[in-house]
Amino acid sequence: MINFQKSIKVYTELKLGNTWLEKYQNYSPIFSCILGFTATGLIPGISAAGATPEDRKYTALADAEFLIKGIQSHYQYPLPPLINGVSPVFITRAVVESCQIPIYLFNGGLLVNPNVPHINLGGLAANCLTTGKALPLATVYHLFQQGLEWGEKLAKQNPKSYLIISECVVGGTTTALAILTGLGINATGKVNSSHPQCNHQQKELIVEKGLINAEFYPILSPIDPFKLVAAVGDPMQIIAAGMAITASRYTGVLLAGGTQMLAVYGLIQAIINSTQETANLENIVVGTTRWVAEDLTGDTISLAESIGPVSLLGTQLNFTTSSYAQLRIYEQGYVKEGVGAGGCAIAAHLSYNWSQEKLLSAIENLLTMNYKL
Repeated sequence: MINFQKSIKVYTELKLGNTWLEKYQNYSPIFSCILGFTATGLIPGISAAGATPEDRKYTALADAEFLIKGIQSHYQYPLPPLINGVSPVFITRAVVESCQIPIYLFNGGLLVNPNVPHINLGGLAANCLTTGKALPLATVYHLFQQGLEWGEKLAKQNPKSYLIISECVVGGTTTALAILTGLGINATGKVNSSHPQCNHQQKELIVEKGLINAEFYPILSPIDPFKLVAAVGDPMQIIAAGMAITASRYTGVLLAGGTQMLAVYGLIQAIINSTQETANLENIVVGTTRWVAEDLTGDTISLAESIGPVSLLGTQLNFTTSSYAQLRIYEQGYVKEGVGAGGCAIAAHLSYNWSQEKLLSAIENLLTMNYKL
């Protein structure tokens, strides 16, 4: 068994996780990022991914522009000021740029189309989940079909690759809590957020209101997963589930994120249990940062164990010794994850034999270039 303990830690389902790492260590990754919007992200205080609700309208557009273009002297959508720290897209961009990883950027449903090359899946921005009417059911089915088609296409086109599926959805940990709760998974007090202290009570009250308005609360029996997403979800979730289902039939899938991707995994389970779709679940792992996996204000490990036999992996990237305060603040619980940062860090170690020192240097070099402009 290959020992990745210094750079990648397997937190749950150790055999599954180590087998996945060993199997795909000589494969090159393909990076996909699904952009989505939910008006849930505009609730005051719900997210730190943008200092104000107005900033958070443009977070996904800014992250997409930086992900594709890297350092520029001018941006149409500058990265929004965060309450503390810098966007995790710096981690992602440092890896995909240095390793020349192919990027597939998907617009799952935004208020405004990105200004960089992307694939528009014909989705919609979601209403606030408190309405109980986040998305039209027809849109959910359409986006699921798009996810199925693209997952198969990317896996077949790249037979010696594994697929990283990432997201950028502000407010997405709250819609994730809604999906997990609706699926009957005990996620109370276990999810994460971009805040240093997770705002559990606020999230749980929002989710309860949404499920009540959707007439799904109290939860007495399993809820149809598509109707659940339509009621309280966001557009990214159903696309990611579809992509992972079909891609897993051909190759490895790394769901790059924490709470949000655990919710996607729960959706995958619900979909294959209630439809004719099949997936190779042993080919799917969830990969995040240790800031998420070891977040003392949530319980990511217990959450993963509650969902079922899913292996949770975490990069051991550490910013304690960084010369940048904007990165060191991650060690205090700010930001933590996003735009596939944890998944890309795992890929840097797994596929390109990067040490933690090399990864930190690449991220810092990008920041240095950014602040020189």
